Amino acid sequence: MVRTMQLSRRSLFSLGGAALARPVASAAPAAEAPVESFKLGVASYSLREFGRALAIKMVKQTGTPYINIKEFHLPYRSTPEELARGRAEFEKAGLKILGGGTISFPKKDDADIRRYFEYAKLSGMPLIVAAPTAETVPLIEKAAIEYNVKVAIHNHGPEDRHFPTPQSVLKLVRNMHPLMGLCIDVGHTARTGVDVVESIVEAGSRLLDMHMKDLKDMSAKASQCIVGEGAMPVVAIFKQLRKMNYSGGVMLEYEIDADNPLPGMQRSFAYMRGALAALRG
Repeated sequence: MVRTMQLSRRSLFSLGGAALARPVASAAPAAEAPVESFKLGVASYSLREFGRALAIKMVKQTGTPYINIKEFHLPYRSTPEELARGRAEFEKAGLKILGGGTISFPKKDDADIRRYFEYAKLSGMPLIVAAPTAETVPLIEKAAIEYNVKVAIHNHGPEDRHFPTPQSVLKLVRNMHPLMGLCIDVGHTARTGVDVVESIVEAGSRLLDMHMKDLKDMSAKASQCIVGEGAMPVVAIFKQLRKMNYSGGVMLEYEIDADNPLPGMQRSFAYMRGALAALRG
């Protein structure tokens, strides 16, 4: 089983060497090592209790330049001028906007769908992480082509009556325009009982984005923990992403410790970077 490939934190410290030896709090914002095609970043939902300016500072303290912006930090109701100013704040801080969301698309209404694509374009988002219904997906595909914005449909686990698993998304988008694909949330995927790594294999080129997290109990949402302290097969996930030359974002979505998430986020990044250093060997 691929899960046997998970390395202990102690193993990663010995294999990762300098990648983990320095304190994470001192990490300077920098692009990921060029040997990796994918990008470790932050889903700003992790920082939902903080305003935009403070959230930007906290992302920089994780040492990554990549961000997926949640509506908390760039509201849908903003005017075009406000969106331009907000986008400029992220970019001036040296952050690279990989996408936005998760954005819900519950209405089978072309005008309602188009307003979110307008929002994405004005906000500098090349990708929307989406929570649609099967009925709204064809209209979303039409808008994605018109606006040239990728759409990664997010699976939300057993509670999601529309798209609980990556497979349920893939079934619908596999023959659609290449702009349509998946955002695999590894935590929600694991809780449905399907294999996370095999789901990545099945998604193939339709995998456009990922949300990374860890669970101590792979069936329990409430068991989320710092990445590397649970049962998630992080090393096997990264190994598969490298094998398929995945080039999208692997965005840390840290849903615990909402009032003080930064220490856990930094430790999660340290583990993930150590895992990548160990794979490079």
